[in-house]
Amino acid sequence: MRAATHWHSFVATFNLPRTGGLAARPPQWRTVVRHGYHLRNQRGRAAEPVPGDGTGTPREWGFMIDVVVAGGGPTGTMLASELRLHGVNVLVLEKEPEPTKQVRSLGLHVRSIEVMDQRGMLEHFLAHGQQYPLTSHFAGITKPMPDRLDTSHPYILGIPQTTTERLLTQRAVELGADIRRGREVVGLSQDEHGVTTHLADGARLRSRYLVGCDGGRSTVRKLLGVEFPGEPAGTEWLLGEMEATASPETLAAVTAEVRQTHQGFGAGPSGDGLYRVVVPAAGVAEDGSAPPSLDELKQQLKVFAGTDFGVHSPRWLSRFGDATRQAERYRVGRVLLAGDAAHVHAPLGGQGLNLGIQDAFNLGWKLSAAVGGWAPDGLLDSYHAERHPVGADVLNNTRAQSELLSNEPGPRAVRRLLAELMDFDDVTRHVIEKIVAIAIRYDVGGGHDLLGRRLRDVKLTRGRLYELMHGGRGLLLDQTGALSVTGWAQRVDHVVDSSAELDVPAVLIRPDGHVVWAGDDQADLVSHMSRWFGAATG
Repeated sequence: MRAATHWHSFVATFNLPRTGGLAARPPQWRTVVRHGYHLRNQRGRAAEPVPGDGTGTPREWGFMIDVVVAGGGPTGTMLASELRLHGVNVLVLEKEPEPTKQVRSLGLHVRSIEVMDQRGMLEHFLAHGQQYPLTSHFAGITKPMPDRLDTSHPYILGIPQTTTERLLTQRAVELGADIRRGREVVGLSQDEHGVTTHLADGARLRSRYLVGCDGGRSTVRKLLGVEFPGEPAGTEWLLGEMEATASPETLAAVTAEVRQTHQGFGAGPSGDGLYRVVVPAAGVAEDGSAPPSLDELKQQLKVFAGTDFGVHSPRWLSRFGDATRQAERYRVGRVLLAGDAAHVHAPLGGQGLNLGIQDAFNLGWKLSAAVGGWAPDGLLDSYHAERHPVGADVLNNTRAQSELLSNEPGPRAVRRLLAELMDFDDVTRHVIEKIVAIAIRYDVGGGHDLLGRRLRDVKLTRGRLYELMHGGRGLLLDQTGALSVTGWAQRVDHVVDSSAELDVPAVLIRPDGHVVWAGDDQADLVSHMSRWFGAATG
């Protein structure tokens, strides 16, 4: 059943009740008088009193929120944490009143593990997950990991999506994010100064920016009128967690046999006497959001396995498909899209949740710079320029895997050939680095081979690189001791240290871990700090 880890990754919803966010917020952030709703914004400017509706929701907030995030899944909560690291006033709205119990994603890939390490969260995730050896897994073809993969975290972290969401939510709340459940976005409008978000309960919120992290059926994307081209689902799977009367040995033996010809089948223990079951559906449902019945799932088990394993008492049931679509634009004025709101694809390779977390990691510091007023020209637009190609590449590789999993003679022949090619280390390395997202190189200009790439966690004489990145600031790692960040010290940390793993005098690293300058020339460094971190300050 461990193989199923590689192909279930969709963003669900999870957050805390509204009181958690408010209680965790620093006292200087704002004051709330519950009935009269006298609010004080992040910068201490008192807003005009706004009458409440008697239910705990003001009909119109009397001050400008910095950023409203629609959607409280892993993308939305990761983004909220990144914004709060920079003191940005952020409100997360989640339409679901309670956290989901559905576990669609089962793990974090290497780049997401690195992201958690860069923000000082990895120990919490490791404590709640289990490390599995990293292998090259593509379209059901599994090969050993090549030697010397460019990471300090060469493993998959098995961790249920519900746990990932809970940990990210806790992190956002600890940093002061305001997370409110049961708040559904139904309308929006924007002008040159900000965005007005309309909620289903009649409330209106005014913010400087709005980010839609509200899933593949994104309301924000639809309200924006952003095209979502691609292909509808052609295949669907049924998924659930339930009890079974068959023995674990029978389940394992039958599953192994079925998976020889049907990679989209799986059944195995998920803990507490429950089994996680996934099976191809008979067809694509007209309403993809409607859960299947237990009888429907049992029938499909009989079709593929010859038995329904005596499954009963489901804790939850769901369905998912291989629809593949990508938003044409990730930004329209003051409204942006991230995670499944920007891209959906078949869950092959377990890339969906990871892709959303990494969207948020790229966007967070850039949006914070825009809110803070120091973003250089084009910085916020670089979110689309950098992440749209990454999303397109994931869509391409999941399309390829879908084709290769066909039982038709042509795809099976291509799959056999690819399996032979993946015996070469260079081919396997290319595939695995693509899936775990450590081969990404943003276009930041020509020069050293490190430019545009994320830097792995190199060892330093006084520690390691990722320990220096917990605050989400830029970093000049200077092995010469002769450089300076004067004028940018409020945004860029200057660390003089050395590493036997780094073959350049110094590197300038963005808050998301990507290198944007390498060298030893101070004038050239100043030029690049201006490009990425705005004008110098006194």
